[in-house]
Order: sequence, then C-alpha cells, then structure tokens
Amino acid sequence: MKETGLQEEVFKKKSGIGLWERYLSLWVALSMIAGVLLGQFSPAVPDFLSQFEYYNVSIPTAILIWLMIFPMMLKIDFSSIVNATKNPKGLVLTTAINWLIKPFTMFAISAFFFLIVFRPFLNPELANEYIAGAILLGAAPCTAMVFVWSELTKGDPAYTLLQVSINDIIVLFLYAPIVALLLGIGNVSVPINTLLLSIFVFIVIPLVLGILVRKYIVKQKGSNYFEKDFVNKFDGTTRIGLLLTLVIIFSFQGERILSNPFHILLIAILLVIQNIAIFFLGYGGAKACKLPFSIAAPAAMVGTSNFFELAVAVSIALFGLNSGATLATVVGVLIEVPTMLLLVKFSNKTKHWFDGYE
Repeated sequence: MKETGLQEEVFKKKSGIGLWERYLSLWVALSMIAGVLLGQFSPAVPDFLSQFEYYNVSIPTAILIWLMIFPMMLKIDFSSIVNATKNPKGLVLTTAINWLIKPFTMFAISAFFFLIVFRPFLNPELANEYIAGAILLGAAPCTAMVFVWSELTKGDPAYTLLQVSINDIIVLFLYAPIVALLLGIGNVSVPINTLLLSIFVFIVIPLVLGILVRKYIVKQKGSNYFEKDFVNKFDGTTRIGLLLTLVIIFSFQGERILSNPFHILLIAILLVIQNIAIFFLGYGGAKACKLPFSIAAPAAMVGTSNFFELAVAVSIALFGLNSGATLATVVGVLIEVPTMLLLVKFSNKTKHWFDGYE
C-alpha cells in the first residue's frame, strides 16, 4: 500500500516519540504520587471534588477525560477504511484478536490470578473489583499510541491509520456488550444503562464532534492545514488531561495504596502477562499469514496495547473514582509504555522472520 507524501509526513508527526512518549511511565508515576500526597495532606481537595458527581460520574474528571479523548478522535481519518479490501489479512487478524480473543483471555487470566494465585492476599470483593478493571482494559484495544509503536517498527503508516479507524468504529458497537457480558460472568452487578451512557459520553459525542470539526476545518482551510497544523494544536490537552485525571484518581486512591502497595504489583503482573501473551499470538498469527513486517508488527501492537483512556473513563462511571476497578485500569496506564517498548525492541530484532523487511 502506497501512502502520499502528506500522509507519511502527518503520520511521522503523530508517531514521533519525544520526552512525553518516551517517559510516559515516569510522568504517570509522578502523577500517581502527587495524587496520593494530595489526598493525604490536603484531604479537603478530594472531598470538595466529590461533591460534583452525577450518577457516580465525577464532573471534573469527565471534563479532563474529554480533553484526552477528543484529540484522538480528531486525528482519525475514517475515509481510509475504503482501502481495507486491498490487504485484508492483517485487519482480519487484528480484529479477531481484539474482539474474539483478547477480552476473554483477560477475563480468564485475571480471574485465575486474582481468585486463585493471589487469593491469600486479596478478599473476594476486592478481587472481583480488580477483575472488573482488567476486563475494562482487555476489551478496549489501543488507538492513539499505536502510531508510536508503528513508527518505531517502521510500520506501514496508511495501514496503521486504517486499523485505528476500524477499531474506533467497532468499539462503538462491541465494547459495551462484551464488557457487560464478562462483568456479569464475574458476578459484578452492572447497570447496562450506565455503561451505555459512558460509551455515549466518552466515545460517541467526541467522535461525532471530531468528524464535524474535521469536515469544517478541511472545508475552510484545506486538508493540508488540518493534518499538518490544526490537529497538532491539541496534543498538549491530551497530556494534561491524562496527568490531571491521574492526580484526581489517586487523591481518592491514596489510602488504599498506602495501606497495601503490594496490590499495585499484583495487578501489574497479570497485565504484563496478558499483554505479552496477546502480542505473541498476534505476531505468530502474522507470521502464519505471511504478512510483511511493515504490517505484521503494527498488527501485533494494535492487539496488545490498550485504549486505557476509555477503560479509565468507563470504570469511573461504573464503579467510582476510589474503586479497585479504577485502580486496575490506572495500573494499565503505568505498565503500558515499558511493556510496549520492550515488545518493539523484540520486533525489530526479529524482523528477519518476515518477508518485506528492510
């Protein structure tokens, strides 16, 4: 698949890894620490913020999550979906892993570890909350950060854009029912209306606004201005929204973390195991399908990484800021970058396994 010069330039801008992406785990860790300290030394702040809730949704947090999600939706070029038929094997592989395998393996692995392996360290109620958070992560395939992983493996930019576009559409229809199904199996009572409302608020609305704004700006100033200048104006809002959201979340989570920080490690262990297992499933599947490396590596990355902004948003809406489920989704943010960078390094060292590598 050949991309235009503009598309390639835009992709490089999206995927260029700088201080933010390279040290995301550090910024996340510092935000978590800041939140814990805020909750411990200035408890009036989380107490004040807790007053602004509507059906268990924190209004300040909802605003910050919008700052994270809207720029991602703005960057998606849904017109690229028309190219899907040109090389469908990679798309079929990624889609199957994302929606037919990954959510269910996450449920199985988290249930095994939290209910059996880690049973001596957790009470049943907390174990179920952590399972719920893991499910929310496992059912949310990555979108924005895939640009980074694809660039680091010299992936096909047009194909990566296509995968992201398809994922964003599928999540609208399958995320809610899959999550509801798995949470029900896990004996967690979930109001389906609240779940659907979360999807509508955090996905449908920013998606529609992103499409409308994109059409308007392109019509007024052209696609070149939109792709090269306009979308980049919002990069900082995603970063600020993510970090401030974590500060707020951990200001509510501080007491639980300080009383047993060992739980962070337990959650991280199973999430890393899940990510590595899914990666090798996708990477091996790409090898079996005889995909070129420029498609194989991004295809495996899409299935491995998570749309953690969505998972955090839905967890807050369903279970609240100070729940174990929300804590589990936030740990997913913490382990995302180091795990993915490790897999990127492995991919680049094994690219000779595939046809079409340079």
